[in-house]
Amino acid sequence: MRRPAHHRLHAKQGGIKGMVGKFAIGVVVLLICTLSLLFSASLGGGRRSNSPSQINVDKLWESADSGGWKPSSAPRSDWPPPPKESNGYLRVRCNGGLNQQRSAICNAVLAARIMNATLVLPELDANSFWHDDSGFQGIYDVEHFIQTLRYDIRIVESIPEIRKNGKTKKIKAYQMRPNRDAPISWYTTDALKKMKEHGAIYLTPFSHRLAEEIDNPEFQRLRCRVNYHALKFKPIIVKISESIVDKLRNQGHFMSIHLRFEMDMLAFAGCFDIFTPEEQSILKKYRKENFAEKRLIYKERRAIGKCPLTPEEVGLILRAMGFDNSTRIYIAAGELFGGERFMKPFRALFPHLENHSSVDPSEELASNTQGLLGSAVDYMVCLLSDIFMPTYDGPSNFANNLLGHRLYYGFRTTLRPDRKGLSPIFIDRENGRTAGFEEAVRRVMLKTNFGGPHKRVSPESFYTNSWPECFCQMNTKNAADKCPPDNVIETLNSQLESEAESLTQTNLTSVAER
Repeated sequence: MRRPAHHRLHAKQGGIKGMVGKFAIGVVVLLICTLSLLFSASLGGGRRSNSPSQINVDKLWESADSGGWKPSSAPRSDWPPPPKESNGYLRVRCNGGLNQQRSAICNAVLAARIMNATLVLPELDANSFWHDDSGFQGIYDVEHFIQTLRYDIRIVESIPEIRKNGKTKKIKAYQMRPNRDAPISWYTTDALKKMKEHGAIYLTPFSHRLAEEIDNPEFQRLRCRVNYHALKFKPIIVKISESIVDKLRNQGHFMSIHLRFEMDMLAFAGCFDIFTPEEQSILKKYRKENFAEKRLIYKERRAIGKCPLTPEEVGLILRAMGFDNSTRIYIAAGELFGGERFMKPFRALFPHLENHSSVDPSEELASNTQGLLGSAVDYMVCLLSDIFMPTYDGPSNFANNLLGHRLYYGFRTTLRPDRKGLSPIFIDRENGRTAGFEEAVRRVMLKTNFGGPHKRVSPESFYTNSWPECFCQMNTKNAADKCPPDNVIETLNSQLESEAESLTQTNLTSVAER
């Protein structure tokens, strides 16, 4: 709107009021247009159709908009190689399942860097749930792990024996139990003191024993180097996983779903009422034996989204979003509690359901579907799938790690159902109020993030979302977000070689002096 010229400001009072009124109307119109544009922009990346309650499924098969960010965990400031002498050896026992152990390994490497310790290859707990004693060597490529982290820490497969007074002696590691989410200061004081006293320390158990939120981007990037570069599955696991992905992709796009409808998670959540009396007894017994006593009321838990989604609810969400029954779905799950009774409604909506056994019935995989090998294959297939959907990503290490890995892998699409937002919609449907069901589901899902870069907000884990520390931009005015130079590896290699030459010269001098 054209503004009145200054020489007219001395006009009659009525004229002034008229012009003020027109100006106010213009401001309102401008504000409405601005809000409209902001609303359109907030829909983001062309993943929604013109209607605010419709979802463009075709776009979901593509990766999310990166916003100019790309993954980068290389150091961006001075990062000296491990000193020629360490303060001692660090042993850790990583408890839990495969992905809880994975996070613990990342923390162990960081702890070793913080303390200038030599890391002994982490021990993987042969826990009672998995009944699997594969160990680190049975799951991961040891040589690749050691080589990838050579700029960060020193790693040995076992604590070497030492010779003292002409005798061979074993170093006995002093056992310690860190507090959950222990701060860096504990490692640089209590732990380091005992390491210097005894020559080695043994931290057990070592799940969630180092604080996740650390105000040091370089330390966080080290975690990413471990998680997304150093921890490479053994060739046989990679081969089986890629074979499954190839077979699935031969027929077009496919999505993977982590269907967390298993006994341990249902018992943990306290969601019993949908099961038979016999099944409820099993769940309650498991809960009593494995979790702290707590009064849990199903209706209350359900209303606030604390119950895992049932297979049927997962199918209803996907159908409401616009996926049809030709969609190929890979199911990553252990033994579903309640069996086929709960899968039947899901299969009726989406008949093309697969798992690692149905796609690749190889003897090696079939004999270890419930162990670390089966979990590792599921992890890889979910990582490489076009779309990934966790159904219970709160306390699930598998889902949380995958969300973070897919973000780092190129902002690959994820569907994260808001269980709290969806609960009243499903409860209404169960009570016969079905009008507008799919519309309501879509509105909830449209408010979620589909895999693009987003701010990490508690309780979201660093392992779920390592943005922005482990990402960079080529064109940015913010120095903290700028990508490192292309020759960063050459620089680190040069520093490492210089340190090695210095160590060799020191050893030669020591020998000559003898």
